[in-house]
Amino acid sequence: MTEKPARLPGAVRPVAMITGPTSGIGHGYATRLAALGYDLVLVARDEARLSELAAEVERRYGTRSEVLVADLAQDAARDRVAARAADGLEFLVNNAGFAHSGEFWTLSPQDLQAQLDVNVTSVLQLTRAALPAMIAAAKGSVVNVASVAGLIPGRGSTYSASKAYVVSFTEGLAGGLAGTGVRVQALCPGFVRTEFHQRAGIAMSALPKPLWLGVDQVVAGSLSDLEKNRVISVPGVQYKAITTVAGLIPRSLASRLNRGLFNARGRT
Repeated sequence: MTEKPARLPGAVRPVAMITGPTSGIGHGYATRLAALGYDLVLVARDEARLSELAAEVERRYGTRSEVLVADLAQDAARDRVAARAADGLEFLVNNAGFAHSGEFWTLSPQDLQAQLDVNVTSVLQLTRAALPAMIAAAKGSVVNVASVAGLIPGRGSTYSASKAYVVSFTEGLAGGLAGTGVRVQALCPGFVRTEFHQRAGIAMSALPKPLWLGVDQVVAGSLSDLEKNRVISVPGVQYKAITTVAGLIPRSLASRLNRGLFNARGRT
């Protein structure tokens, strides 16, 4: 297999691809990796915000960015982004994802399929595209952004299911990658102060303040766990405690407790 250089043309810095980098965890990861010396491939639908982020990291860190305007719910767009991932990366952050407000049976099949394609299909396809060059180079990292919702059932239906897929997929992949020099992680944050819930139309005003996490806290925890080769990363002591307790009690009880804590009504 011919090793492909994980570089932008004419550049010497390693390259990281981040999907959904215009806000929240994706933005936090983009700025952190830029600070660590990576050039970036930035993937999202909003060209103006992508260009703004590219200008920000160039000004602050001297980072070069390749902007890919793409809707990962669309087959052709995913294929285009996957082709770029196959050209060589040293770091991939599959961060793009979304939830819906409203109950499952009230949403259109098209909306549900778009959610599945972004939350699951893009993770599968971009990871598959990036891994061969990483394995050939015996170096690389893949962070798949999942959620505590993927570890504990009960918070909605399709969103929790999509994140459970990401967790299981990543755990299985880690076994296959053992000894290759490539690290993989499922990042499972709880509630993070981002635009996520506002965009989904999910009211969060009743959530207790101690359950909120900051973006920098989540990214720092993820990178720390990646260095320790922890495949599942759960940032925040409060969520470590919640997921630990949930793992010790019957699944049906964990599901009821989760619904009580986080109110799954009106979301999917």
